[in-house]
Amino acid sequence: MKNTVNILLDDVKISALRMYLNTKNSSLDEELSKYAEQLYGKIVPQNVRDFIDMTEKQRNAEKPKSARVKPAEQP
Repeated sequence: MKNTVNILLDDVKISALRMYLNTKNSSLDEELSKYAEQLYGKIVPQNVRDFIDMTEKQRNAEKPKSARVKPAEQP
């Protein structure tokens, strides 16, 4: 599950960031997501990150795969 984080920054600064990131073929969302991942790796202890990774893998493995429903044959 993904969450959204809101930050406060002046409109002019956001506009400038978007303009210059666009010249580097990037976006504010991409850069903030990268930075959030770096911050997560820096702040959250390794054993906690490992636990989160393991539980995420287990959760994905337990998801039932949707069975294909074949259309009823018509006479």
